[in-house]
Amino acid sequence: MNKMTKLPVAKLLMTIGLMLTATLAVAHPGHGEHVSNGFLSGLLHPLMGLDHLLAMGAIGFWSIRQNTTMKLGTPLFVVGGMIAGAGLAWAGISLAGIETGIAMSVLLVGVLIATLAKLPTAVGGTLVALFMVAHGYAHGTEMTQGSSLLLYMAGFVVATLAITFIGRGLGTMMLKADNRITRALGGVVAIIGGVLAAG
Repeated sequence: MNKMTKLPVAKLLMTIGLMLTATLAVAHPGHGEHVSNGFLSGLLHPLMGLDHLLAMGAIGFWSIRQNTTMKLGTPLFVVGGMIAGAGLAWAGISLAGIETGIAMSVLLVGVLIATLAKLPTAVGGTLVALFMVAHGYAHGTEMTQGSSLLLYMAGFVVATLAITFIGRGLGTMMLKADNRITRALGGVVAIIGGVLAAG
């Protein structure tokens, strides 16, 4: 491994370490009750759970190796799925197994990374959007009482895009690294998703 590769890998491992120190909050109960500003509450919500961080970051990471349309469209698929999921929650539509769906999204994206899978845009975009519906639904059901719906949504959209683009940045750096490192990182993400699903 040359010096140019060591630096991105070190940054990547540091970022993962910071993400893993985040509070594991699958249900994220009551984390924003003290926040009256809807935008800030929405902004913080995706950052408060390892499941959200890993799924969004991993999707961004995986998207870098996809075809041009999928690569460019991933942020739209992510945000579209998030808003659709939140909309279902705000409409009072009950969806079963949301937490399992969130954990499975982490597991499956980890598998996609570990296998260096490349999917057609129709398939990849649909998967990403469905994964994000589960995350968006969780965000929608946990909106702080009294928050502005539009400000809350704007907050979680900004946070979601930020996490996704950080993942894309890391994925871009890893294009020049040994593929075995990428496969290993995908395996770690998949294992964490499996643990979340089992827990």
